[in-house]
Amino acid sequence: MKKIILLLSLLIFTSAYAGMSDSDKSKAWECSGIYMANYFLPSGEEFEYSMKEKSMASVKVLKTYALEIGISEKEWDEGVNKAVDKYYGSKYDKTKTEDCHSFIANSIPNGAERVKKVVQTLY
Repeated sequence: MKKIILLLSLLIFTSAYAGMSDSDKSKAWECSGIYMANYFLPSGEEFEYSMKEKSMASVKVLKTYALEIGISEKEWDEGVNKAVDKYYGSKYDKTKTEDCHSFIANSIPNGAERVKKVVQTLY
């Protein structure tokens, strides 16, 4: 019985801290770059201010989650910086942004709710 409990505990602990696959990390970095580009869109772009707030909150949620699952801050920041360089100055892309919203909602536990909560604390 002790072996079963130990095995179940190990499985739960391992799955809780399984981390992010390389593919998911790349997607999270890409989304961070897209969100940062959205935040710094020049005035006149067809983009609501509330979406800028959601973009910044999403970047914060992605980084917080990455740190929670054990990705080092240095590794995370390096990946984000590359993505920001790639997307900074680009025009708003609704399809890519919506895809990133879906990624957060499906890849981070309570991702959409976490973003909403951060948006409420921005100001």
